[in-house]
Amino acid sequence: MNRSVLRLAVAQALAGANSTVVYATGAIIGHGLAPTPVLATLPISIFVTGMAASTLPVGVVARRHGRLAAFMVGNLCGAIAGLIAAWALVVQSFVLFCTAMVFAGAYAAVVLTFRFAAADCVGPSERPRALSLVLAGGVAAGIFGPRLVNATMDLWPPHAYAVTYIAAAAVAVISAIVLIGVRFEARPAPATPVAARPLSAFLRQPAFLVAMLSGVVSYTLMNFLMTSAPLAMELCGIPRTQANHGIELHVIAMYAPSFFTGRLIARFGAPAVILAGLAGIALAAIAGMSGLDVAHFWVSLILLGVGWNFGFLGASALVLTCHTPEEGPRVQAFNDFVVFGAMVLGSFASGGLLTSLGWIPLAALTLPPVLVAAASVVWLQRRRVSTHR
Repeated sequence: MNRSVLRLAVAQALAGANSTVVYATGAIIGHGLAPTPVLATLPISIFVTGMAASTLPVGVVARRHGRLAAFMVGNLCGAIAGLIAAWALVVQSFVLFCTAMVFAGAYAAVVLTFRFAAADCVGPSERPRALSLVLAGGVAAGIFGPRLVNATMDLWPPHAYAVTYIAAAAVAVISAIVLIGVRFEARPAPATPVAARPLSAFLRQPAFLVAMLSGVVSYTLMNFLMTSAPLAMELCGIPRTQANHGIELHVIAMYAPSFFTGRLIARFGAPAVILAGLAGIALAAIAGMSGLDVAHFWVSLILLGVGWNFGFLGASALVLTCHTPEEGPRVQAFNDFVVFGAMVLGSFASGGLLTSLGWIPLAALTLPPVLVAAASVVWLQRRRVSTHR
């Protein structure tokens, strides 16, 4: 096993806990600190906004100073986020907590580049598996994050979750230490300068457009439902420990398939895997519409996690086929910018829709985008078949 890919997988396990902690606690903390319940999910929306706003700068840093420099900046943001969030909980400041979420979002944007960084550590034939292995590190994050929350949320009784975010800051520092040893030996050195294609050239590629749309739908809908689920469970009277366990199951489901998703992509192709992921998200919506018991939430979150894995990892693999290694950081940053930009809209909408409509109608709203994305993938497959005839 490539040691750098292994380091990236370990870092994914550690740094991925940042997002897990935010999703498990953000809406609940927001509900307690916000001046109105409608703003309960605003911290998570700002977290996603921080991700979207950071993707292009992260790409610039990676191109000019290397991926490792971008990793260090990201982990610094993670440590700052944890400390500011803890202080916000001590002084009971909603504004300060939202400020912390900006830094947490920047950290998450860097963490999501680990999957593409893995492709720079191995040869072309091994890239889907390396990408998949790094995301598999999220399985540990799925277990570690919620358990970190459960173990620390009540350690400082007057200030629930303050110790949780202090611990998250410490984890960001440990992740940075792990990343220091990553090397990108397989990335070819540019022998002669090659004129970079403008982004408009990629936007004319049907495969790139379908990959972006699939990534947008997979990630936005996953975030849309996951953001609302902990608060919805609390509003239904489900204990917080059970809600945290639901998020734990969800995050494990997000990353556990990564142990074999790469092989599925290599065997069946990225479009087929994307379709399987979209089907999983649709089933998650149907499960969510079926009832308000804890079992309904858990089944919905598990299906949502598996659907996200296939949909997002398949879309990421499809992006890799659309550019050269030298074009990678810029094109990947643009792709992530579009994906996370769409997530911002979903996050902002989820809190108000949950408050006004309830969980079941919220789940139903995810079905139309899934159908649109699935239709685009089927169109791409048919187009490729007709082109090769």
